[in-house]
Amino acid sequence: MITGELKSQIDQIWNTFWTGGISNTITIVEQLTYLIFIKDLDETETRNERMAKRLNKDFSPIFGKDQQNFRWKNLKEMDVQARHEIFNNSVDGIFPFIRSLGSEKSLFSTYMKDASFGINKAATLDLVIEKLERVDMSKQDIKGDIYEYLLSKLEGGGTSGQFRTPRHIIKLMTEMMQPTLEDTICDPSVGTAGFLVAAKEYIDKHNSVTDLDKHKEHINKTMFNGTEFDATMLRIASMNLFLHGVEEPNIVDVDAVSKDNTVSDAYTLVLANPPFKGTIDKESIAPGLRNVTDTTKTELLFLALMLRQLKKGGRAAVIVPDGVLFGAGKAFKSIRSEIVKNHKLEAVISLPSGVFQPYSGVSTAIIIFTKTDNGGTDNVWFYDMQADGKSLDQKRNLLVDAELFNDFAFGDAFAKRKELIKDADASADEPKKEGDDKEDGYDFLPNKKEKQDTIHAKFNLPQILDHYRYLKSEYWGKMHSSKGELLHVQDVPENLGLDKFMSGTCTHDYADRTSQSFLVPLKEIKENDWDLSINRYKEIVYEEVEYDAPSEILERIKETNSVRNLLLEKLQKSL
Repeated sequence: MITGELKSQIDQIWNTFWTGGISNTITIVEQLTYLIFIKDLDETETRNERMAKRLNKDFSPIFGKDQQNFRWKNLKEMDVQARHEIFNNSVDGIFPFIRSLGSEKSLFSTYMKDASFGINKAATLDLVIEKLERVDMSKQDIKGDIYEYLLSKLEGGGTSGQFRTPRHIIKLMTEMMQPTLEDTICDPSVGTAGFLVAAKEYIDKHNSVTDLDKHKEHINKTMFNGTEFDATMLRIASMNLFLHGVEEPNIVDVDAVSKDNTVSDAYTLVLANPPFKGTIDKESIAPGLRNVTDTTKTELLFLALMLRQLKKGGRAAVIVPDGVLFGAGKAFKSIRSEIVKNHKLEAVISLPSGVFQPYSGVSTAIIIFTKTDNGGTDNVWFYDMQADGKSLDQKRNLLVDAELFNDFAFGDAFAKRKELIKDADASADEPKKEGDDKEDGYDFLPNKKEKQDTIHAKFNLPQILDHYRYLKSEYWGKMHSSKGELLHVQDVPENLGLDKFMSGTCTHDYADRTSQSFLVPLKEIKENDWDLSINRYKEIVYEEVEYDAPSEILERIKETNSVRNLLLEKLQKSL
Protein backbone atom coordinates (compact mmCIF):
# COMPACT_ATOMS: atom_id res chain seq x y z
CA MET A 1 0.00 0.00 0.00
CA ILE A 2 1.34 3.45 -0.89
CA THR A 3 1.32 6.25 1.65
CA GLY A 4 2.62 9.76 2.17
CA GLU A 5 3.96 11.77 -0.75
CA LEU A 6 3.54 9.00 -3.35
CA LYS A 7 -0.12 8.52 -2.46
CA SER A 8 -0.64 12.28 -2.61
CA GLN A 9 0.96 12.42 -6.08
CA ILE A 10 -1.27 9.67 -7.45
CA ASP A 11 -4.36 11.23 -5.87
CA GLN A 12 -3.50 14.55 -7.56
CA ILE A 13 -3.22 12.81 -10.92
CA TRP A 14 -6.55 11.08 -10.25
CA ASN A 15 -8.17 14.44 -9.45
CA THR A 16 -6.75 15.87 -12.67
CA PHE A 17 -8.69 13.25 -14.64
CA TRP A 18 -11.85 14.12 -12.72
CA THR A 19 -11.54 17.87 -13.29
CA GLY A 20 -10.82 17.09 -16.95
CA GLY A 21 -14.22 15.41 -17.26
CA ILE A 22 -13.10 11.77 -16.95
CA SER A 23 -14.96 10.22 -14.02
CA ASN A 24 -15.20 6.54 -14.97
CA THR A 25 -12.87 4.61 -12.65
CA ILE A 26 -11.93 1.94 -15.19
CA THR A 27 -11.17 4.58 -17.83
CA ILE A 28 -8.85 6.45 -15.46
CA VAL A 29 -7.03 3.24 -14.48
CA GLU A 30 -6.59 2.21 -18.13
CA GLN A 31 -5.45 5.63 -19.37
CA LEU A 32 -3.00 6.07 -16.51
CA THR A 33 -1.71 2.53 -17.08
CA TYR A 34 -1.09 3.34 -20.76
CA LEU A 35 0.88 6.46 -19.81
CA ILE A 36 2.97 4.53 -17.28
CA PHE A 37 3.55 1.89 -19.96
CA ILE A 38 4.72 4.53 -22.45
CA LYS A 39 7.01 6.06 -19.83
CA ASP A 40 8.44 2.62 -18.99
CA LEU A 41 9.00 1.81 -22.67
CA ASP A 42 11.28 4.81 -22.97
CA GLU A 43 13.11 3.97 -19.74
CA THR A 44 13.61 0.40 -20.98
CA GLU A 45 14.92 1.70 -24.31
CA THR A 46 17.34 4.04 -22.54
CA ARG A 47 18.70 1.21 -20.37
CA ASN A 48 19.17 -1.00 -23.44
CA GLU A 49 20.98 1.79 -25.27
CA ARG A 50 23.39 2.31 -22.38
CA MET A 51 24.04 -1.41 -22.00
CA ALA A 52 24.64 -1.85 -25.73
CA LYS A 53 27.07 1.06 -25.69
CA ARG A 54 28.89 -0.28 -22.65
CA LEU A 55 29.15 -3.82 -24.05
CA ASN A 56 29.71 -2.61 -27.60
CA LYS A 57 26.99 -4.83 -29.02
CA ASP A 58 23.81 -4.37 -31.05
CA PHE A 59 20.28 -4.53 -29.66
CA SER A 60 16.78 -4.50 -31.11
CA PRO A 61 15.29 -1.05 -30.46
CA ILE A 62 11.67 -0.61 -29.40
CA PHE A 63 11.34 2.71 -31.21
CA GLY A 64 12.26 3.10 -34.88
CA LYS A 65 13.81 6.22 -36.40
CA ASP A 66 10.37 7.54 -37.31
CA GLN A 67 8.99 6.85 -33.83
CA GLN A 68 11.35 8.91 -31.68
CA ASN A 69 8.53 11.39 -30.97
CA PHE A 70 6.75 8.55 -29.14
CA ARG A 71 9.48 8.40 -26.49
CA TRP A 72 8.54 9.87 -23.13
CA LYS A 73 11.65 12.05 -22.93
CA ASN A 74 10.57 13.75 -26.16
CA LEU A 75 6.82 13.76 -25.49
CA LYS A 76 7.20 15.68 -22.23
CA GLU A 77 9.08 18.50 -24.01
CA MET A 78 6.54 18.96 -26.83
CA ASP A 79 3.98 21.67 -27.43
CA VAL A 80 0.71 20.78 -25.69
CA GLN A 81 -1.40 20.58 -28.86
CA ALA A 82 1.25 18.76 -30.91
CA ARG A 83 1.62 16.15 -28.17
CA HIS A 84 -2.15 15.64 -27.93
CA GLU A 85 -2.31 15.13 -31.70
CA ILE A 86 0.30 12.34 -31.49
CA PHE A 87 -1.83 10.59 -28.87
CA ASN A 88 -5.06 11.25 -30.76
CA ASN A 89 -3.80 10.14 -34.18
CA SER A 90 -5.56 6.83 -34.86
CA VAL A 91 -3.44 6.01 -37.95
CA ASP A 92 0.18 7.02 -37.31
CA GLY A 93 0.01 7.97 -33.62
CA ILE A 94 1.33 6.43 -30.47
CA PHE A 95 -1.59 4.06 -29.82
CA PRO A 96 -1.32 2.30 -33.21
CA PHE A 97 2.37 1.95 -32.31
CA ILE A 98 1.53 0.35 -28.95
CA ARG A 99 -0.89 -2.05 -30.62
CA SER A 100 1.86 -3.09 -33.07
CA LEU A 101 4.29 -4.17 -30.35
CA GLY A 102 4.91 -7.91 -30.17
CA SER A 103 4.49 -10.21 -33.12
CA GLU A 104 1.44 -9.83 -35.35
CA LYS A 105 -0.32 -12.93 -34.00
CA SER A 106 0.84 -12.71 -30.38
CA LEU A 107 -1.62 -12.62 -27.49
CA PHE A 108 -0.07 -9.31 -26.46
CA SER A 109 -1.10 -7.71 -29.76
CA THR A 110 -4.52 -9.38 -29.48
CA TYR A 111 -5.26 -7.82 -26.09
CA MET A 112 -3.76 -4.47 -27.04
CA LYS A 113 -5.86 -4.15 -30.20
CA ASP A 114 -8.61 -2.47 -28.16
CA ALA A 115 -6.23 -0.05 -26.46
CA SER A 116 -7.38 3.46 -27.29
CA PHE A 117 -6.70 7.01 -26.20
CA GLY A 118 -9.42 8.47 -23.98
CA ILE A 119 -8.20 11.90 -22.83
CA ASN A 120 -10.07 14.42 -24.95
CA LYS A 121 -8.56 17.62 -23.58
CA ALA A 122 -4.97 18.53 -24.42
CA ALA A 123 -4.67 20.50 -21.17
CA THR A 124 -5.68 17.45 -19.12
CA LEU A 125 -3.06 15.28 -20.84
CA ASP A 126 -0.46 17.99 -20.26
CA LEU A 127 -1.21 18.17 -16.53
CA VAL A 128 -1.22 14.37 -16.13
CA ILE A 129 2.15 14.01 -17.90
CA GLU A 130 3.63 16.86 -15.88
CA LYS A 131 2.53 15.25 -12.59
CA LEU A 132 3.45 11.73 -13.66
CA GLU A 133 6.96 12.93 -14.50
CA ARG A 134 7.44 13.88 -10.84
CA VAL A 135 6.61 10.37 -9.61
CA ASP A 136 9.71 8.28 -8.94
CA MET A 137 8.95 4.84 -10.40
CA SER A 138 12.54 3.64 -10.68
CA LYS A 139 11.80 0.57 -8.53
CA GLN A 140 9.42 -2.17 -9.64
CA ASP A 141 7.97 -2.43 -6.13
CA ILE A 142 6.82 1.18 -6.43
CA LYS A 143 5.18 0.48 -9.79
CA GLY A 144 3.48 -2.53 -8.24
CA ASP A 145 2.25 -0.46 -5.32
CA ILE A 146 0.89 2.18 -7.71
CA TYR A 147 -0.94 -0.50 -9.71
CA GLU A 148 -2.27 -1.95 -6.47
CA TYR A 149 -3.50 1.45 -5.31
CA LEU A 150 -5.16 2.21 -8.65
CA LEU A 151 -6.84 -1.16 -8.76
CA SER A 152 -8.04 -0.77 -5.17
CA LYS A 153 -10.30 1.96 -6.53
CA LEU A 154 -12.09 -0.66 -8.62
CA GLU A 155 -14.86 -1.80 -6.27
CA GLY A 156 -12.79 -1.40 -3.11
CA GLY A 157 -9.84 -3.57 -4.02
CA GLY A 158 -11.36 -6.69 -5.47
CA THR A 159 -14.44 -8.68 -6.34
CA SER A 160 -15.30 -12.31 -5.57
CA GLY A 161 -12.48 -12.49 -3.03
CA GLN A 162 -9.84 -11.19 -5.44
CA PHE A 163 -7.31 -9.10 -3.50
CA ARG A 164 -3.96 -7.82 -4.70
CA THR A 165 -1.13 -9.86 -3.21
CA PRO A 166 1.42 -7.79 -1.24
CA ARG A 167 4.69 -7.61 -3.15
CA HIS A 168 6.83 -8.92 -0.27
CA ILE A 169 4.63 -12.03 0.04
CA ILE A 170 4.96 -12.60 -3.71
CA LYS A 171 8.73 -12.23 -3.36
CA LEU A 172 8.85 -14.69 -0.44
CA MET A 173 6.96 -17.34 -2.43
CA THR A 174 9.13 -16.78 -5.51
CA GLU A 175 12.37 -17.00 -3.53
CA MET A 176 11.20 -20.21 -1.89
CA MET A 177 10.36 -21.83 -5.22
CA GLN A 178 13.52 -20.61 -7.01
CA PRO A 179 12.29 -20.61 -10.64
CA THR A 180 14.82 -21.69 -13.24
CA LEU A 181 15.35 -21.18 -16.98
CA GLU A 182 13.94 -24.67 -17.56
CA ASP A 183 10.65 -23.91 -15.83
CA THR A 184 7.32 -23.28 -17.52
CA ILE A 185 5.45 -21.05 -15.07
CA CYS A 186 1.74 -20.40 -14.68
CA ASP A 187 -0.55 -18.22 -12.61
CA PRO A 188 -4.13 -19.35 -13.33
CA SER A 189 -5.54 -16.16 -11.73
CA VAL A 190 -2.96 -13.84 -13.20
CA GLY A 191 -4.47 -10.40 -12.42
CA THR A 192 -1.75 -7.81 -13.05
CA ALA A 193 0.89 -10.60 -13.43
CA GLY A 194 2.64 -9.83 -10.14
CA PHE A 195 3.77 -13.44 -9.60
CA LEU A 196 5.00 -13.87 -13.17
CA VAL A 197 6.91 -10.57 -13.04
CA ALA A 198 8.54 -11.62 -9.76
CA ALA A 199 9.55 -14.95 -11.33
CA LYS A 200 11.05 -13.12 -14.33
CA GLU A 201 12.99 -10.77 -12.04
CA TYR A 202 14.30 -13.74 -10.05
CA ILE A 203 15.42 -15.50 -13.23
CA ASP A 204 17.10 -12.35 -14.55
CA LYS A 205 18.95 -11.88 -11.27
CA HIS A 206 20.21 -15.44 -10.92
CA ASN A 207 21.34 -16.16 -14.49
CA SER A 208 24.03 -14.76 -16.75
CA VAL A 209 23.25 -12.68 -19.83
CA THR A 210 24.60 -15.53 -21.95
CA ASP A 211 22.24 -18.11 -20.41
CA LEU A 212 19.29 -15.73 -20.66
CA ASP A 213 20.07 -15.22 -24.34
CA LYS A 214 20.20 -18.98 -24.95
CA HIS A 215 16.69 -19.33 -23.50
CA LYS A 216 15.33 -16.18 -25.15
CA GLU A 217 12.76 -18.04 -27.27
CA HIS A 218 11.44 -19.93 -24.26
CA ILE A 219 11.33 -16.78 -22.09
CA ASN A 220 9.49 -14.75 -24.72
CA LYS A 221 6.90 -17.30 -25.81
CA THR A 222 6.40 -20.29 -23.50
CA MET A 223 7.85 -19.70 -20.03
CA PHE A 224 5.18 -17.35 -18.67
CA ASN A 225 1.53 -18.37 -18.74
CA GLY A 226 -1.70 -17.28 -17.13
CA THR A 227 -5.47 -17.09 -17.41
CA GLU A 228 -7.69 -14.07 -16.83
CA PHE A 229 -11.17 -13.14 -18.05
CA ASP A 230 -11.11 -9.42 -17.17
CA ALA A 231 -10.19 -7.37 -20.28
CA THR A 232 -8.53 -4.60 -18.25
CA MET A 233 -6.40 -7.09 -16.31
CA LEU A 234 -5.41 -8.84 -19.54
CA ARG A 235 -4.00 -5.60 -20.96
CA ILE A 236 -2.29 -4.61 -17.72
CA ALA A 237 -0.74 -8.07 -17.26
CA SER A 238 0.46 -8.11 -20.87
CA MET A 239 1.99 -4.64 -20.57
CA ASN A 240 3.60 -5.48 -17.23
CA LEU A 241 5.30 -8.59 -18.63
CA PHE A 242 6.28 -6.84 -21.86
CA LEU A 243 8.08 -4.17 -19.84
CA HIS A 244 9.98 -6.92 -18.04
CA GLY A 245 11.31 -8.41 -21.24
CA VAL A 246 8.62 -10.98 -22.05
CA GLU A 247 7.65 -10.07 -25.60
CA GLU A 248 4.80 -12.55 -26.08
CA PRO A 249 3.42 -13.68 -22.72
CA ASN A 250 0.87 -16.45 -22.96
CA ILE A 251 -1.97 -14.81 -21.01
CA VAL A 252 -5.22 -16.47 -22.12
CA ASP A 253 -8.68 -14.92 -22.00
CA VAL A 254 -10.63 -17.71 -20.28
CA ASP A 255 -12.32 -18.55 -17.00
CA ALA A 256 -9.63 -20.80 -15.51
CA VAL A 257 -11.88 -23.44 -13.92
CA SER A 258 -14.44 -23.60 -16.73
CA LYS A 259 -14.82 -26.18 -19.48
CA ASP A 260 -13.13 -23.75 -21.87
CA ASN A 261 -9.77 -24.25 -20.14
CA THR A 262 -8.49 -27.63 -21.30
CA VAL A 263 -4.78 -27.28 -20.44
CA SER A 264 -3.28 -30.22 -18.54
CA ASP A 265 0.22 -31.57 -17.73
CA ALA A 266 1.77 -28.38 -19.09
CA TYR A 267 3.60 -26.47 -16.31
CA THR A 268 6.49 -27.14 -13.93
CA LEU A 269 5.71 -24.30 -11.52
CA VAL A 270 2.54 -22.59 -10.34
CA LEU A 271 2.58 -19.37 -8.30
CA ALA A 272 -0.86 -18.04 -7.46
CA ASN A 273 -3.33 -16.29 -5.19
CA PRO A 274 -6.67 -17.49 -6.60
CA PRO A 275 -10.07 -15.94 -5.71
CA PHE A 276 -11.22 -16.76 -2.17
CA LYS A 277 -14.99 -16.44 -2.28
CA GLY A 278 -16.02 -16.99 -5.86
CA THR A 279 -18.44 -19.60 -7.17
CA ILE A 280 -19.12 -20.92 -10.64
CA ASP A 281 -22.19 -22.51 -12.18
CA LYS A 282 -22.02 -26.31 -11.93
CA GLU A 283 -22.66 -26.77 -15.62
CA SER A 284 -19.66 -24.58 -16.51
CA ILE A 285 -17.07 -26.39 -14.37
CA ALA A 286 -14.51 -28.56 -16.15
CA PRO A 287 -15.64 -32.16 -15.41
CA GLY A 288 -12.23 -33.40 -14.30
CA LEU A 289 -12.06 -30.85 -11.50
CA ARG A 290 -15.27 -32.04 -9.88
CA ASN A 291 -13.88 -35.57 -9.79
CA VAL A 292 -11.25 -34.26 -7.36
CA THR A 293 -13.50 -31.97 -5.33
CA ASP A 294 -17.23 -31.85 -6.02
CA THR A 295 -17.93 -28.18 -5.35
CA THR A 296 -18.65 -24.82 -6.96
CA LYS A 297 -16.21 -22.96 -4.68
CA THR A 298 -13.38 -21.44 -6.70
CA GLU A 299 -10.78 -21.68 -3.90
CA LEU A 300 -11.09 -25.49 -4.05
CA LEU A 301 -11.51 -25.79 -7.82
CA PHE A 302 -8.33 -23.80 -8.43
CA LEU A 303 -6.31 -26.31 -6.38
CA ALA A 304 -7.77 -29.16 -8.43
CA LEU A 305 -6.94 -27.18 -11.59
CA MET A 306 -3.32 -26.75 -10.51
CA LEU A 307 -2.94 -30.49 -9.96
CA ARG A 308 -4.32 -31.07 -13.46
CA GLN A 309 -2.14 -28.45 -15.13
CA LEU A 310 1.14 -29.35 -13.44
CA LYS A 311 3.47 -31.87 -15.00
CA LYS A 312 4.53 -34.77 -12.82
CA GLY A 313 7.25 -33.37 -10.57
CA GLY A 314 5.85 -29.85 -10.97
CA ARG A 315 5.57 -27.73 -7.85
CA ALA A 316 3.22 -25.05 -6.58
CA ALA A 317 3.15 -22.24 -4.01
CA VAL A 318 -0.42 -21.02 -3.48
CA ILE A 319 -2.22 -18.67 -1.09
CA VAL A 320 -5.44 -20.15 0.29
CA PRO A 321 -7.99 -18.91 2.84
CA ASP A 322 -7.83 -20.65 6.21
CA GLY A 323 -11.17 -22.36 5.55
CA VAL A 324 -9.49 -24.56 2.93
CA LEU A 325 -7.18 -25.90 5.64
CA PHE A 326 -9.83 -27.00 8.13
CA GLY A 327 -13.22 -26.95 6.35
CA ALA A 328 -15.31 -29.91 7.47
CA GLY A 329 -17.29 -30.30 4.23
CA LYS A 330 -16.69 -33.27 1.94
CA ALA A 331 -15.25 -31.09 -0.84
CA PHE A 332 -12.73 -29.51 1.56
CA LYS A 333 -11.58 -32.86 2.90
CA SER A 334 -11.31 -34.40 -0.56
CA ILE A 335 -8.96 -31.72 -1.96
CA ARG A 336 -6.78 -31.85 1.17
CA SER A 337 -6.56 -35.63 1.14
CA GLU A 338 -5.81 -35.57 -2.60
CA ILE A 339 -2.82 -33.25 -2.11
CA VAL A 340 -1.50 -34.93 1.05
CA LYS A 341 -2.18 -38.57 0.18
CA ASN A 342 -1.65 -38.72 -3.59
CA HIS A 343 0.98 -36.00 -3.97
CA LYS A 344 3.60 -34.39 -1.73
CA LEU A 345 2.59 -31.56 0.60
CA GLU A 346 5.77 -29.85 1.79
CA ALA A 347 4.77 -26.75 3.73
CA VAL A 348 1.92 -24.79 5.30
CA ILE A 349 2.84 -21.21 6.23
CA SER A 350 0.16 -19.45 8.26
CA LEU A 351 -0.07 -15.71 7.46
CA PRO A 352 -1.22 -13.01 9.90
CA SER A 353 -4.81 -11.91 9.31
CA GLY A 354 -3.71 -8.33 8.58
CA VAL A 355 -1.58 -9.18 5.54
CA PHE A 356 -4.36 -8.15 3.13
CA GLN A 357 -5.30 -4.97 4.96
CA PRO A 358 -6.67 -2.42 4.18
CA TYR A 359 -8.75 -4.48 1.72
CA SER A 360 -9.56 -7.48 3.90
CA GLY A 361 -8.81 -9.01 7.28
CA VAL A 362 -9.17 -12.55 5.95
CA SER A 363 -6.85 -15.20 7.46
CA THR A 364 -4.77 -17.04 4.88
CA ALA A 365 -1.88 -19.44 4.45
CA ILE A 366 0.69 -20.40 1.82
CA ILE A 367 0.75 -24.07 0.89
CA ILE A 368 3.60 -25.61 -1.07
CA PHE A 369 3.21 -28.97 -2.80
CA THR A 370 4.66 -31.13 -5.57
CA LYS A 371 2.62 -33.19 -8.02
CA THR A 372 3.77 -36.81 -7.84
CA ASP A 373 0.65 -38.92 -8.60
CA ASN A 374 1.98 -41.52 -6.13
CA GLY A 375 2.18 -39.77 -2.76
CA GLY A 376 5.40 -38.79 -1.03
CA THR A 377 4.21 -36.69 1.90
CA ASP A 378 6.13 -37.70 5.01
CA ASN A 379 6.55 -34.74 7.36
CA VAL A 380 4.84 -31.42 6.62
CA TRP A 381 6.62 -28.24 7.68
CA PHE A 382 4.38 -25.74 9.47
CA TYR A 383 5.37 -22.14 10.13
CA ASP A 384 3.37 -19.64 12.18
CA MET A 385 4.17 -16.24 10.65
CA GLN A 386 3.33 -13.61 13.23
CA ALA A 387 4.98 -10.52 11.76
CA ASP A 388 5.51 -9.65 8.08
CA GLY A 389 7.50 -6.44 8.56
CA LYS A 390 4.48 -4.11 8.49
CA SER A 391 1.85 -3.15 11.03
CA LEU A 392 -1.16 -5.43 10.78
CA ASP A 393 -3.71 -2.62 10.88
CA GLN A 394 -5.33 -0.53 8.15
CA LYS A 395 -2.24 1.68 7.83
CA ARG A 396 0.30 -1.14 7.18
CA ASN A 397 3.24 1.01 8.25
CA LEU A 398 6.75 -0.38 7.73
CA LEU A 399 8.28 -1.64 11.00
CA VAL A 400 11.82 -2.43 9.85
CA ASP A 401 14.47 -0.74 7.74
CA ALA A 402 13.21 -0.27 4.18
CA GLU A 403 16.41 -1.65 2.63
CA LEU A 404 16.21 -4.80 4.75
CA PHE A 405 12.49 -5.19 3.99
CA ASN A 406 13.09 -4.96 0.23
CA ASP A 407 16.21 -7.14 0.21
CA PHE A 408 15.34 -9.72 2.87
CA ALA A 409 16.04 -12.59 0.49
CA PHE A 410 19.51 -11.18 -0.12
CA GLY A 411 19.56 -12.62 -3.64
CA ASP A 412 23.09 -13.99 -3.52
CA ALA A 413 23.86 -12.66 -0.04
CA PHE A 414 24.32 -16.11 1.42
CA ALA A 415 27.10 -16.60 -1.09
CA LYS A 416 28.68 -13.31 -0.09
CA ARG A 417 28.22 -14.00 3.63
CA LYS A 418 31.75 -15.33 3.94
CA GLU A 419 33.03 -12.16 2.30
CA LEU A 420 31.15 -10.07 4.87
CA ILE A 421 32.62 -12.10 7.73
CA LYS A 422 36.06 -11.93 6.18
CA ASP A 423 35.79 -8.16 5.73
CA ALA A 424 34.54 -7.79 9.31
CA ASP A 425 37.45 -9.81 10.67
CA ALA A 426 39.96 -7.90 8.54
CA SER A 427 38.72 -4.53 9.73
CA ALA A 428 38.20 -5.48 13.37
CA ASP A 429 41.33 -3.63 14.51
CA GLU A 430 40.80 -0.60 12.29
CA PRO A 431 39.45 2.64 13.82
CA LYS A 432 35.74 3.23 13.18
CA LYS A 433 34.71 5.69 10.53
CA GLU A 434 31.52 7.69 10.21
CA GLY A 435 28.68 5.40 9.11
CA ASP A 436 30.34 2.21 10.40
CA ASP A 437 27.41 1.56 12.75
CA LYS A 438 25.09 0.80 9.84
CA GLU A 439 24.23 -2.91 10.07
CA ASP A 440 23.21 -3.63 6.45
CA GLY A 441 23.78 -7.26 5.53
CA TYR A 442 25.33 -8.08 8.89
CA ASP A 443 21.93 -8.24 10.59
CA PHE A 444 21.50 -11.92 9.77
CA LEU A 445 25.08 -13.13 10.08
CA PRO A 446 25.73 -15.91 12.63
CA ASN A 447 27.52 -13.54 15.03
CA LYS A 448 24.59 -11.11 15.09
CA LYS A 449 21.98 -13.21 16.91
CA GLU A 450 20.84 -10.48 19.30
CA LYS A 451 20.21 -8.06 16.42
CA GLN A 452 18.62 -10.88 14.42
CA ASP A 453 16.16 -11.72 17.22
CA THR A 454 15.16 -8.07 17.59
CA ILE A 455 14.35 -7.79 13.88
CA HIS A 456 12.65 -11.20 13.83
CA ALA A 457 10.05 -10.01 16.34
CA LYS A 458 8.83 -7.57 13.64
CA PHE A 459 9.82 -9.43 10.47
CA ASN A 460 9.60 -13.23 10.11
CA LEU A 461 10.18 -13.54 6.35
CA PRO A 462 14.00 -13.96 6.48
CA GLN A 463 13.65 -16.86 8.93
CA ILE A 464 10.87 -18.49 6.90
CA LEU A 465 13.03 -18.46 3.79
CA ASP A 466 16.10 -19.63 5.70
CA HIS A 467 14.33 -22.53 7.45
CA TYR A 468 12.80 -23.67 4.16
CA ARG A 469 16.18 -23.53 2.42
CA TYR A 470 17.71 -25.57 5.25
CA LEU A 471 14.97 -28.22 5.20
CA LYS A 472 15.52 -28.61 1.44
CA SER A 473 19.33 -28.62 1.66
CA GLU A 474 21.92 -31.38 1.86
CA TYR A 475 22.62 -30.33 5.46
CA TRP A 476 19.19 -31.34 6.72
CA GLY A 477 19.50 -34.74 8.36
CA LYS A 478 23.04 -34.21 9.60
CA MET A 479 21.85 -32.62 12.84
CA HIS A 480 18.18 -33.65 12.87
CA SER A 481 16.11 -36.82 12.99
CA SER A 482 13.39 -37.33 10.37
CA LYS A 483 10.89 -35.92 12.90
CA GLY A 484 12.93 -32.76 13.34
CA GLU A 485 14.50 -33.51 16.71
CA LEU A 486 17.94 -31.97 17.27
CA LEU A 487 20.72 -34.58 17.46
CA HIS A 488 24.08 -34.38 19.24
CA VAL A 489 26.59 -34.36 16.40
CA GLN A 490 30.37 -34.08 16.53
CA ASP A 491 31.55 -32.35 13.34
CA VAL A 492 33.09 -29.11 12.13
CA PRO A 493 30.59 -26.23 11.61
CA GLU A 494 31.26 -26.02 7.86
CA ASN A 495 30.17 -29.62 7.33
CA LEU A 496 26.94 -28.92 9.18
CA GLY A 497 26.09 -25.76 7.23
CA LEU A 498 26.38 -23.44 10.22
CA ASP A 499 28.18 -20.86 8.08
CA LYS A 500 25.56 -20.98 5.33
CA PHE A 501 22.38 -20.22 7.25
CA MET A 502 21.13 -17.70 9.76
CA SER A 503 22.04 -18.12 13.40
CA GLY A 504 19.74 -20.69 14.97
CA THR A 505 18.46 -22.28 11.75
CA CYS A 506 20.68 -25.38 11.87
CA THR A 507 20.27 -25.80 15.62
CA HIS A 508 16.50 -25.24 15.79
CA ASP A 509 14.39 -28.07 17.23
CA TYR A 510 11.90 -28.72 14.42
CA ALA A 511 9.99 -31.13 16.65
CA ASP A 512 9.16 -28.37 19.12
CA ARG A 513 5.45 -27.62 18.63
CA THR A 514 5.68 -24.51 20.84
CA SER A 515 7.94 -22.78 18.31
CA GLN A 516 6.91 -20.99 15.12
CA SER A 517 8.59 -23.62 12.95
CA PHE A 518 7.91 -27.36 13.32
CA LEU A 519 7.25 -30.63 11.48
CA VAL A 520 4.11 -32.78 11.63
CA PRO A 521 4.14 -36.42 10.38
CA LEU A 522 1.71 -37.69 7.73
CA LYS A 523 0.19 -40.21 10.16
CA GLU A 524 -0.94 -37.44 12.53
CA ILE A 525 -2.45 -35.37 9.70
CA LYS A 526 -4.38 -38.39 8.47
CA GLU A 527 -5.67 -39.11 11.97
CA ASN A 528 -6.93 -35.53 12.15
CA ASP A 529 -9.08 -35.97 9.02
CA TRP A 530 -6.50 -34.18 6.82
CA ASP A 531 -6.79 -30.98 8.88
CA LEU A 532 -3.97 -28.59 7.87
CA SER A 533 -4.69 -25.66 10.19
CA ILE A 534 -1.64 -24.77 12.28
CA ASN A 535 -3.74 -24.42 15.44
CA ARG A 536 -4.53 -28.13 15.27
CA TYR A 537 -0.86 -28.99 15.84
CA LYS A 538 0.77 -26.00 17.53
CA GLU A 539 1.16 -26.25 21.29
CA ILE A 540 0.38 -23.15 23.29
CA VAL A 541 2.43 -22.61 26.44
CA TYR A 542 0.51 -20.88 29.19
CA GLU A 543 2.47 -19.21 31.95
CA GLU A 544 1.42 -20.50 35.35
CA VAL A 545 0.13 -17.72 37.56
CA GLU A 546 0.67 -18.17 41.32
CA TYR A 547 -1.81 -16.58 43.73
CA ASP A 548 -1.36 -15.89 47.42
CA ALA A 549 -3.21 -18.01 49.92
CA PRO A 550 -6.80 -16.80 50.65
CA SER A 551 -5.87 -16.10 54.27
CA GLU A 552 -3.07 -13.73 53.18
CA ILE A 553 -5.42 -11.92 50.76
CA LEU A 554 -8.05 -11.52 53.52
CA GLU A 555 -5.40 -10.16 55.92
CA ARG A 556 -4.38 -7.50 53.35
CA ILE A 557 -8.04 -6.54 52.86
CA LYS A 558 -8.40 -6.08 56.66
CA GLU A 559 -5.30 -3.89 56.77
CA THR A 560 -6.61 -1.80 53.86
CA ASN A 561 -9.97 -1.39 55.64
CA SER A 562 -8.24 -0.30 58.86
CA VAL A 563 -6.27 2.37 57.00
CA ARG A 564 -9.41 3.50 55.22
CA ASN A 565 -11.33 3.81 58.52
CA LEU A 566 -8.54 5.84 60.10
CA LEU A 567 -8.54 8.24 57.13
CA LEU A 568 -12.32 8.61 57.36
CA GLU A 569 -12.10 9.47 61.07
CA LYS A 570 -9.48 12.15 60.39
CA LEU A 571 -11.60 13.60 57.59
CA GLN A 572 -14.69 13.77 59.85
CA LYS A 573 -12.75 15.52 62.64
CA SER A 574 -11.50 18.17 60.19
CA LEU A 575 -15.04 19.15 59.17
